[in-house]
Order: sequence, then structure tokens, then C-alpha cells
Amino acid sequence: MKLIIDMMGSDLGSKITVEGVNAFLKEHPDVTIFAVGRKEELTTLNPQAIVVDARDIIPMDAGPLDVMRAKESSMLKSLNLYLSEEADGMVSAGGTGAYLSAATLKLKLIPGVERAALVAPFPTLRENHYVTILDIGANNENTVSQLVQFAKMGQIYAKSVLNIENPGVFLLSNGSESGKGSPLIIETHKALKEQNFPNFKGNIEGRDALNGEADVIVADGFTGNIFLKTTEGIAKMIGKLLKDAFTERASSKVGYLFARKSIGNMKTKLDYKNTGGAMLLGINGVVVKAHGSSDAIAFKNAIEVAYKMARHGVIKEIKEKMNE
Repeated sequence: MKLIIDMMGSDLGSKITVEGVNAFLKEHPDVTIFAVGRKEELTTLNPQAIVVDARDIIPMDAGPLDVMRAKESSMLKSLNLYLSEEADGMVSAGGTGAYLSAATLKLKLIPGVERAALVAPFPTLRENHYVTILDIGANNENTVSQLVQFAKMGQIYAKSVLNIENPGVFLLSNGSESGKGSPLIIETHKALKEQNFPNFKGNIEGRDALNGEADVIVADGFTGNIFLKTTEGIAKMIGKLLKDAFTERASSKVGYLFARKSIGNMKTKLDYKNTGGAMLLGINGVVVKAHGSSDAIAFKNAIEVAYKMARHGVIKEIKEKMNE
């Protein structure tokens, strides 16, 4: 397997991407890694990795044309290398908009797919159960047909990568009734019903999205991104409130000693580092977006996501499903 890694997109610099790649190669010595970035910053990489020098870094606020013009950028060189090496996947922590647009232009969309979607697994109240939510920010506006396609792609991802046999699909809405939601959600609900979409369960409210009932939740990119950012904010708030509560007085600190293991388990479950990054589904290739603020653990896990998607043939399955 060949994986292309953009080493220069992280907010924390190339040091953490080098650590992440080294940790990944320690567990997967059979994978060929092409590490794209400034070669003088990659000297501590595992010798197994193939270094490709790239001098420029794409800013977080860059647009697609900025990427395409920056011939020496690590992001564009990575995408070109993906094509020339016929690689199995790519990972970057660069700006989402620039990465999505450039990947779409270079790798193209899967035939039949109108828009790519950003997808990520979210932890739920059910033990060892993740819910796949898409789109969480690749688009600002979507159509009914695009949401139907998101449902298909999300179901394939949940089945192939998360090993859920027959994933149940919901639409994110402001009410569970079929008549609730924006005009887009109401029309999409109607379309999925008319198509007898497999295991379509109806609408689900944001407050129930992470209770473990849903396997796949579909939203337009604007709504999905708000849900993502709100969830992240609430997780941070809960962490801060717990910390304040247990450090308030001496008796609280004693209580923390007894609750420390349970709190640690909760923090682990809510930590984005464990899911690594988000996938751009619909593009004709495995394209993984690592968090911009990734540390070495999170970046290593983002590479694991690309590895797993390539190994399970997710792109091939999406192509077959779209042909149907």
C-alpha cells in the first residue's frame, strides 16, 4: 500500500507530523509512505519513508486557485504524487476548503456523485459505538439529490469501516416527525421514503444524535458543521466544569481520586485525537483531513483512517453503489 502524507499542513508544525508518521510505520512496516515537505524538517523520519521536497505551505484561508498556483506547495505536490504513484490514500492537516477543492479538481469526483461530503465518526452513549455524520462542513448548501447520495456514502462507510452490518440512517432535523425540518429536510425525507432507501429511520433531533440509536446521520454541510462545532464546545465546557468541581475544595480532590478512572474513560471517549480526522467521501480516492491542531497521536490516527479506508475498498464500494 502507498500513502501520501502532506507533512506541512499542521498548526503545530512538521515535528508532530514526523512523530505521527514514525509511530504509524512502527505498526505498519509494510506500507510505503511518501512524506511531502521541506526536507530539512524531515530528517528524523523513519528511513523507510520516501521524502519528497516541497518548499511552500498553503495558508489555512487559501482558496482552490491558490493551491493550484502554488506549484511548490506540499499540498499540491502531494495530490500530484497521488496520481503519478497511483497511491491508495492521502492525508493532510491543511485548510479544509483548499484541500477539498484541490482534491476535487485533481482527483475528480466519483461518477454520479454531485458533491463530496466531509464525514466523521462521533462517539455515542453506546459502548464502542460510533455514529457517522455527514456532511460536517464541505458544503454550505446542498440539494435533495446530494443528501440522498450522502446517505448512500455514509451507509457504505459505516458498514465497511465501522463494521455495522445494516446501518440505520437518519436525517438531522428539529423534530422527529416526518413533517418537521427545513424544506430541504422535508423533501429529502420524502425522497428517501419513495425510494424505499434501505434502513431509513426518519428524522432525529440534535439532542438525540449521540444517544447510540443512529448509525448514520445526514445533514447539509452548514447544519452539520454547526452541530460539529457545538458538540466540540460542549465537550470542552464539560471538561472545564468537571475540573473546577474537583479542585474546588479538599474533599472534592479526595472524591476525584475515586472517580479518576471513570473521568479518564470519558475524556478518552470525547477526545478527537482518537478518531484522527475526517474523510472526504465522494472524491475518486481516499482523502483524509487531519485536524489542523492535531498532535502526533491524532495525526497518526488520521493515517490509520486512510489505511483502513484503503484496505476496505471504500471508494470501490461507493463507485459500485453509485452505478446502481
